[in-house]
Amino acid sequence: MKIVLAPDKFKGSLTAPEVAEALADGIRGELPEAELVLVPVADGGVGTVSAALGAGFSPRRARVSGPTGQPLTAEFAVDPARGRAVVEMAAASGLDALPGGVKDARNATSLGTGQLIRAALDAGAREIVLGVGGSACTDGGAGMLQGLGARFTDDAGNELPLGGAALARIAEADLGGLDARLDAAQLILAADVDNPLLGDRGAAAVFGPQKGATPSDVVELDAALARFADVLGAALGSRAVAAKDAPGAGAAGGVGYAALALGAQRRRGIDVVVEFTGLREKLEGASLVVTGEGSLDAQSLSGKAPVGVAAEARAQNVPVVAVCGRSQLDGAARASAGFTAVHALTDIEADVEVCIRDARRLVRETGRIIAQGLAAQAPSGTSEGVTIVETDSRKESVR
Repeated sequence: MKIVLAPDKFKGSLTAPEVAEALADGIRGELPEAELVLVPVADGGVGTVSAALGAGFSPRRARVSGPTGQPLTAEFAVDPARGRAVVEMAAASGLDALPGGVKDARNATSLGTGQLIRAALDAGAREIVLGVGGSACTDGGAGMLQGLGARFTDDAGNELPLGGAALARIAEADLGGLDARLDAAQLILAADVDNPLLGDRGAAAVFGPQKGATPSDVVELDAALARFADVLGAALGSRAVAAKDAPGAGAAGGVGYAALALGAQRRRGIDVVVEFTGLREKLEGASLVVTGEGSLDAQSLSGKAPVGVAAEARAQNVPVVAVCGRSQLDGAARASAGFTAVHALTDIEADVEVCIRDARRLVRETGRIIAQGLAAQAPSGTSEGVTIVETDSRKESVR
């Protein structure tokens, strides 16, 4: 029996590789002869580098500027043989990288993200996946461009300080210092959101409050981003002019806009991860796929990793079980997402805090429950005809 384990992270508890390993530990105890294929995944945001490392990429580290200018060490992943790299914006410019967790919507910068991209170029990458999500900034990607060699000045010729608010004073964009290697590199923007840069659905209005922006900050930042887009459009031309209205321009505080202005190709995060992990090929001949994430809810249905995994499995007629910390999906939503059964840690332990603290043990136990059902129901010596039937919330897997 071949079982593919392709979970996303359980945020705040376990990384995707840790979830996969815990599931594998539980399953091995009941099905020691099963072939377990571990393919940790992500949706293009936090955890994308972990997924790449799980797929065989090599880790690299770079000293970069954090979201408020403090130096930090950020990890990225490279596949030297194929000239590919995976860069995670959150590692350098994310909310989790804020000193003391204090949000600074007006002044936080994406500078470190640009420096990470440059480090990937230094490592020989010719194709760079930029996973965005969990960002702390609303600077339109100006910091990212500065990290790649751009300069932005005011009317007096003074270089602007970092952060989105300062863009209200931008007068000129000097792009002569942009890293020349960008011309020969393919930048892939892994972003699920389709928001434009500006307006009611833009970066400041929709995502600014998550980063600490007050209503007056949102108005200020949206106006500053509009001025930035005008100046960058004049410097880069029609591609940058069109980019501000393109789907995904508002991703990650407008970093999506800067990436698109540079010629990046926007793709769904899970599609990119499916490709570089080789998930589609690894599903061949599988009897079962186990996927999941910390919380299965309405957001999961909008391009999150487990639903993407389920779609890939469904295309190959492989049944899919989801494992999560808690589930807020009803039966119809589960079926629509492609899950034949869902196991929540809260089915075993009702206390959510215990689920977070003891996630590894509970995921291992969930793997054991899944395997017990398969072992009890599968014909001896075969792995054919495995189906999944949802019974009660504590024991949902059978043959």
